[in-house]
Amino acid sequence: MTDTAPQTPTRTLTIDFVSDIVCPWCVVGLGGLRTALETLKAEGIEAQITFQPFELNPQMPPEGENIGEHIARKYGSTAEQSAANRAMITERAAEAWQGFEMRMGPDSRIWNTFDAHRLLHWAGTIGRDEQAALKAALFEAHFTEGRTMTDPQVLADAAKAAGLDRAQAARVLSDGLYAAEVRAEEQLWLSRGINSVPAVVVEGKYLISGGQPAAVFEQALRQMAAS
Repeated sequence: MTDTAPQTPTRTLTIDFVSDIVCPWCVVGLGGLRTALETLKAEGIEAQITFQPFELNPQMPPEGENIGEHIARKYGSTAEQSAANRAMITERAAEAWQGFEMRMGPDSRIWNTFDAHRLLHWAGTIGRDEQAALKAALFEAHFTEGRTMTDPQVLADAAKAAGLDRAQAARVLSDGLYAAEVRAEEQLWLSRGINSVPAVVVEGKYLISGGQPAAVFEQALRQMAAS
C-alpha cells in the first residue's frame, strides 16, 4: 500500500461580474480576475462566474456616438486627455489579459449595448463557459475589430465566433427575447448599489470594484474563500 498525498480541498466561489461590453476597464478587470483564478487553482480555490448586465449608456441611440465627443460631453476631457487615457487603458488591457488587443482611436464609437446583453443572457442559459466565450468575443468585436455593436449581424457573428449557434443567436435578437429578463437584472444590480463597472460581487456579499490587477483579486479572493 502506497501513501498518497491528500487532495487540496476545493472552495468554489460564486462571482457575479457586473459589466458592459463597451467598458474598457471591464476588459482589464476580467483579465485580472482570470489570471488570479488561474493562480488560486493550486490552492484549491475556484469560481463560477456569471456575467450580469449593466448599461453605461442606456439612452444611446442606435447609431452610437464618437468616442472623443462622448468622453468630452460626459467627462469634460480634451482630445489630448482622451487620447492619453485610451493609450493607458490599451496598455493595461494588454498586461491584464495577455493577447488582448485594443485598437481604440479617435474615430471609435460608443454603442447602445442592450441587445448584446440579451445575447449574453441567452448564452448564460446554455452554460457559464458559453457565456464567458461570448463575453470575450463581444469585447473583441468592439475593442479590437471596431464593429458596430448595434448591428444584429455583428452580434450573431460574435456568437458564432464563441462557438454558439449563429442562427439561434439571430433568432434571439430578431424576436426580442430576454428583454424583460435583462431589464430586471439591470434593475436588481442598480438596487443593490452598483452604479459603476466593473463590479465583481463575490458570494453575493463581497464587492471588488474597478479594473483591478490580478494581485488585488488574488489577495481578496483568498481572504473571501477563507471566511
